[in-house]
Amino acid sequence: MFEHQQKDHIAAVMKANPEFRRLYQYHQELDSKVRDAELGVLPIHDNRLHGMKKEKLQLKDRLTRMWSEIGTA
Repeated sequence: MFEHQQKDHIAAVMKANPEFRRLYQYHQELDSKVRDAELGVLPIHDNRLHGMKKEKLQLKDRLTRMWSEIGTA
């Protein structure tokens, strides 16, 4: 997420906004777990995987809104 942004800009926003940092890190954690589950490395029930994907998408939407409010300031 935010691949098109400069890493130093993301780091500055994460440093300035603890909520953004917490949500970003949790999104990264979920992304890793979803990827592992899809590869078969992490055994997980389909319903749980679906829930994780939904939560990840909600986090992405929230982070994108936050970015548009504070990330471009």
